[in-house]
Amino acid sequence: MNDQHHGPIGSLFLKRFFEWMTFTPAVSFLLTHSSLAQTRTPITAAEQRKTILASLFLSALLLAGGAPARARPPISKEYQIKAVCLFNFAQFVAWPAATFHKPDDPFRIGVLGDDPFGSFLDETVQGEKVDGHPLVIERYDSVADAKDCQILFISGSESNRLEDVLDALKDSPILTVSDMEGFSQRGGVVRFLIEKNKIHLKINLAAAKRSGLDISSKVLRLADIVEPGRD
Repeated sequence: MNDQHHGPIGSLFLKRFFEWMTFTPAVSFLLTHSSLAQTRTPITAAEQRKTILASLFLSALLLAGGAPARARPPISKEYQIKAVCLFNFAQFVAWPAATFHKPDDPFRIGVLGDDPFGSFLDETVQGEKVDGHPLVIERYDSVADAKDCQILFISGSESNRLEDVLDALKDSPILTVSDMEGFSQRGGVVRFLIEKNKIHLKINLAAAKRSGLDISSKVLRLADIVEPGRD
């Protein structure tokens, strides 16, 4: 599996990313002994921005308690972290070569249904690019409108029609993400799961491969791999 698509910024920011999500002895060992912890590269202005963003959320690892975010309406710390996760997925997943028609086509992160992120998600990706593609945030009421996005967060408001949504997207190169219970079991690719006040990932690798997505092994080894029919 190719882990090079995320570019030079990846190692530092991915390390921060998983420090928020899980910090068990096993994960700590993986981080310490992997290339993530051994990378030593000069930090550019763009990297400094990402590092500052990471630092802002490090204190939000424990999701209960603390002051609400400044956004209006207030966005919970949980969804602040999940917004940064969506940004990171854009850098640590490879899409099929035919996904983009032009080198500067936008990279779309979509939200289907009720939006738990507010403007915070827009602010997280503002001015960012992935392999030259500017990141944009789009919001959809219909799955038919979401078929051109690369990452799609499916809100809990869509639980009653989740099977129809996933069926409509099953042949599309879209990384589906949600925090709905049983999401991976039902065919979604990435599920956010809260355990002991920390965010963990469950990944349906078969669903990812079916969509033509190549998820970095650095992400996979820090996630729980879900078999179809189990979550």
